[in-house]
Amino acid sequence: MKLPKRYESLLGRKASIAPMMEYTDRHFRFFARCLSKRVSLYTEMVTAPAILRGDKDRHLKYDSSEHPLALQLGGSDPDELGRCAKYAQEWGYDELNLNVGCPSDRVQEGKIGACLLKEASLVGDCVQAMLESCEMPVTIKTRIGVDDYDSLDELLSFIDQNVQRGCHYFTLHARKAWLQGLSPKENRTIPPLDYERVYQVKEHFPHIGIELNGGVERIEDMKKHLEKVDSIMLGRAAYENPWLLSFLDESLHGESSNCSKRSDIVAPITDYIKQEIALGTPVHRITRHLGGLFWGVPGAGKWRRCLAGFSGKTDLGVDIIAETACAIDDVPSA
Repeated sequence: MKLPKRYESLLGRKASIAPMMEYTDRHFRFFARCLSKRVSLYTEMVTAPAILRGDKDRHLKYDSSEHPLALQLGGSDPDELGRCAKYAQEWGYDELNLNVGCPSDRVQEGKIGACLLKEASLVGDCVQAMLESCEMPVTIKTRIGVDDYDSLDELLSFIDQNVQRGCHYFTLHARKAWLQGLSPKENRTIPPLDYERVYQVKEHFPHIGIELNGGVERIEDMKKHLEKVDSIMLGRAAYENPWLLSFLDESLHGESSNCSKRSDIVAPITDYIKQEIALGTPVHRITRHLGGLFWGVPGAGKWRRCLAGFSGKTDLGVDIIAETACAIDDVPSA
């Protein structure tokens, strides 16, 4: 795979965490970075109008440790997206990603998300406007089809048209979207995943980056997919069982892990919480993301009860978080 110079920063990527509304805010991303140095992080989708007419600090703020970090944008107006690209450049993001995959009714009304898969030319205009407004790579996250627009030839045509406009990296959710008759939740499981379709795209476009998304939950499965594609995007598995992230650096990159046990990351997390308290951030906005750390481990209930004690509180003596984590880690395995 040989990519244009602005895309070279994406070479060597093996894993990322999907942009997930209400989940991948800056607090979760800090937590994820504590677990893995190499995984690429994405913001929640932010619409172009929200950035242009809203609170930029709220939508664009992040911790410096989060790099490499991509801003995912929702929109279909080339001028608006180009202006957002300039802001993303100013704020120091590493990548811009256009959402062409979200199936919700709300975003369809604004001509955002999966409905754009049928409008390759318009998406190309958006990509070109963003590329002309910044120096970072512009990528696309899309489904492999939408409604009855779901043939391999139609997907290849969509990708080819956008490669011609300058996009050289695509994340493909290996499931088509149904815009009518299925809820966004149902669109996460219906219809079945089609990994072979993603492999076929990579075979057709060996010179661009292809990342596979959808249903991947184990390191072993990631390694198998990586024989056919360039990178794997983890979704809810990374949120529900975040300890999975602690194995990525060693398993996929041959590098030492950030931590050998779960309690190793709690010290930086509690320091972060204290800094955020000083800025007026309610503690539960951060602790709500930590519940899965001890997923599947004896004592997980005790951990969740500890975190639940911060609901609605500003400061409850956050050192109890570290004490609880260490106590669970210190219990011998059965």
